[in-house]
Amino acid sequence: MFLAPIYILVNLYIMRWLVLWMGACHRILQSRGARFVVIAVYAALATAMLTGFLVRTEPLRRVLKTIGFFWLGCFAYTLQMVLLLDLARFALRRSAWRGALAGSRWFAVIGGIALCMILLVSAYGIFHARAIKVKEYTIEISGDKVLGDPLRIALVADLHLGYSVGERHMRNMVENINAQDVDLVCIAGDIFDNEYEAIANPDRVAEILKGIKSRYGVYACWGNHDVSEKILAGFTFCSDKAVERDPRFEGFLKKAGIQILEDKVIQIGGRFYLAGRKDPDKAKKEKESRLAPGKLLEGLNPELPIIVMDHQPDELDELAQAGVSVDLSGHTHDGQMFPANLLVRLRWKNPAGVMKIGEMWSCVTSGAGVWGPAMRVGTDSEILIINVKGTERI
Repeated sequence: MFLAPIYILVNLYIMRWLVLWMGACHRILQSRGARFVVIAVYAALATAMLTGFLVRTEPLRRVLKTIGFFWLGCFAYTLQMVLLLDLARFALRRSAWRGALAGSRWFAVIGGIALCMILLVSAYGIFHARAIKVKEYTIEISGDKVLGDPLRIALVADLHLGYSVGERHMRNMVENINAQDVDLVCIAGDIFDNEYEAIANPDRVAEILKGIKSRYGVYACWGNHDVSEKILAGFTFCSDKAVERDPRFEGFLKKAGIQILEDKVIQIGGRFYLAGRKDPDKAKKEKESRLAPGKLLEGLNPELPIIVMDHQPDELDELAQAGVSVDLSGHTHDGQMFPANLLVRLRWKNPAGVMKIGEMWSCVTSGAGVWGPAMRVGTDSEILIINVKGTERI
């Protein structure tokens, strides 16, 4: 609600420059009719997320929400471009070259170039988000942990199944995972995008995910978006009441053959421990608590490696001190879109990739899906393949 007035003002700012640019392009575009059409189309795009939120009729709701997610990315780059040009105009007017690009013709040309750049970047971001890359790392855990043969893990996170991610994207992800011949598949949270109804064909998507192949199976932990609640433009509404769990989420994962670990530790193959932590935001919304790393992992055999799935790459030092060998996370999306991929490093110790913290390896994926804007610029949709090496048994 705080952002709504800002969003309205920013769109009025963009529409003002759009109308001025239209007038500079051709006198026909100066007519009231032409301006009305353009403003009406712009307003429909800018409010698509809101109208999709309010409308309950399918498939209109799905169409509006899908358009809205594409629009959010286009809007982000439109705003950046308009601000950049406005700052350049401001600086030029106070320089010795203030008359160099004066006149409506230059205004029309520069505006046309800016529009083409916005469309090109947006189109690139939409198609780039659909391409899933496989990135591989090799790590060696502490010598006092006995692992035996190397362990090959596929880490994915942030699927955000819903309006922007569905059957085609999941089939692509599953095919890429299966081509890697892995021992273990870990899904580090945000499997869903808050709304179960947003999944176009949940039974079919579950069947696709059931096709994931690995030696030890597929495990997951919950993320902050694995909660059924109202969501608008990627943001949820605060409430003092505990959010009730949607049993369809767990039912979906059961059909998909994915085992959820929620503040739970299991031993796999007598070789290593695998733990899944509760997400702090999900636990808070459901009025639940989550175990501290030391409490969750107490009493385990110190000779066996401990692998933890924790959606948010937080409490890294605490996990390392608790004896964790490998921490698997997502959540950050690595910023998803430029310039957020640069700013995300100010918030997270390890925003993406692999980093050693003490004797623990922190492995963070930028995610296989998208959140909010249905595009990626400057980041990749990815699967992390982690080759874990350790001391062999004597």
